[in-house]
Amino acid sequence: MTLDIMEPLLKRLRLTANSSDQDEQAILRLPITVKRVAGGQTVVATGDRPSVCCLIIDGFMQRSKIVGDARRQILSFHQPGDIPDLQSLHLHVLDHELTILEDCILGFIPHDALRSLTRSSPRVAEALWRDTLIDSAIFREWICNVGQRDAISRLAHLILEIYTRLTTIGRVTDVSFRFPVTQVILGEAIGTSIVHTNRVIKELRSKGLLEIERGEISILDLEGLRQVADFNPLYLHLDPAL
Repeated sequence: MTLDIMEPLLKRLRLTANSSDQDEQAILRLPITVKRVAGGQTVVATGDRPSVCCLIIDGFMQRSKIVGDARRQILSFHQPGDIPDLQSLHLHVLDHELTILEDCILGFIPHDALRSLTRSSPRVAEALWRDTLIDSAIFREWICNVGQRDAISRLAHLILEIYTRLTTIGRVTDVSFRFPVTQVILGEAIGTSIVHTNRVIKELRSKGLLEIERGEISILDLEGLRQVADFNPLYLHLDPAL
């Protein structure tokens, strides 16, 4: 496995788990099959029994569940360096879907290889375990976000989460970044209709806080957006000491 393919993951593990050179060399020896996947495709569906985990090399994915009359709730977004179905190593039947937001490059790593690595390299096992625990912390924050914040704060909080996480892997230029979502997708993430989502975007724009245009987001007033969102990045655990 080449360094450029793994660099987003290695950057994140250095930051969140203080991984060593030895850990990284062990990860780089993993077998991986790289594929380009078209936007809109479901990589893992409810009821699937995966035999591989997917690493996002480039692009974005969303995790979601379908409820009631085909309504969708988005549960999280995933970026380069994430292994969003790492839990499938131990939860053999998945209870949600992972879908590509736009054309994406994925690396598929066999479960057997990951299990062998975690057994032979306890520090790597700890780093990957910590990664799944951070996912759980993000899920908790999303529950609070959708359940207790108003719509404007919800969207501001989501944008700041994406901005903060992309910053850690060098995918933000000044305060602008690519995040290829529609208003429908944003509404499914924060629990609002497309009409309400449109109003929220207009209000954030009118306050001079951000611009959203064709999958590109620019934060115009970072501190102001943080105040609106009530944003505290502690739940992202971006320091191994946290």
